[in-house]
Amino acid sequence: MNKYEVLIIDDEPQIGKLLRIILENNDFKVTLATSGKEGILLAANHSPDLIILDLGLPDISGHSVLKELRFWFTKSIIILSVQNSEEDIIQALDNGASDYLVKPFKTGELLARIRSSIRRNNHEDNQKVITCRELQIDFIARTIKKNGEVLKLTTTEYGLMALFFKNEGKVLTHQHILHEIWGVGFQNETQYLRVYIAQLRKKIEDNPDHPIYIVTESRVGYRFI
Repeated sequence: MNKYEVLIIDDEPQIGKLLRIILENNDFKVTLATSGKEGILLAANHSPDLIILDLGLPDISGHSVLKELRFWFTKSIIILSVQNSEEDIIQALDNGASDYLVKPFKTGELLARIRSSIRRNNHEDNQKVITCRELQIDFIARTIKKNGEVLKLTTTEYGLMALFFKNEGKVLTHQHILHEIWGVGFQNETQYLRVYIAQLRKKIEDNPDHPIYIVTESRVGYRFI
C-alpha cells in the first residue's frame, strides 16, 4: 500500500522538522515547502493527499496561498497557525480550508484531524449510503435512520444532515451552512440556524444537551463527528 503524501507549507524550521518526524513516524510521506510560492509549485508537481498550511509565510500570506490552491486542488488543506483570531479562522474556513488548528498543537489531535481529512478524500462521490455510528443516510431515498428506524425530518433538516454527512469531521462556518441551505441573503441569520440545530439534536442525539454528533465550534460554526 502506498504511503499518503503530506505537503507542509511552513517557514519555521523547528515546526517543519517536528511535523516531518511526527508524520514519518506515522507512515506518511512528507514534502516540505518554506514559502507560499514554493508550496504552490510543489502542490502542482507532487499532487499530495493533504496539505498542512501556515498562514504566516515570508513571501505571500497563507490566505492568498489557500485561495490560489483552491482554484484546482480539491483534497484537504489543514491550516496550522499561531493566528487564532475568530476572523482568521472564519476567513480560512470560508476560503476552503478543511480544518484549522492553532499552534502549539497536540500531536494526537493533529493526527486525528489528518486521518479524518483523508477519510473524506477517499469517500467516493457516488457513494449512496453513509453510516456514522447509529445514524445512516441514504442519498437516493433521502432518508436518515437511527438504529434502523427512519427519522421524521423536514426538508430543511434533511438538507442540513446531508451537508454534515458529506463534510464529516470538517468545521462548517455559520455563514457557509446558511448559504448552502438557505442561499444568498441568509449568511447573517445565525439565530435562525441555531433553532434548526436545536431541533435536529432533539431528533438524532440521545442527550441533546450533550451532543456527540453535531458539535458546536464556539463562535465559528459546527462540526459533524
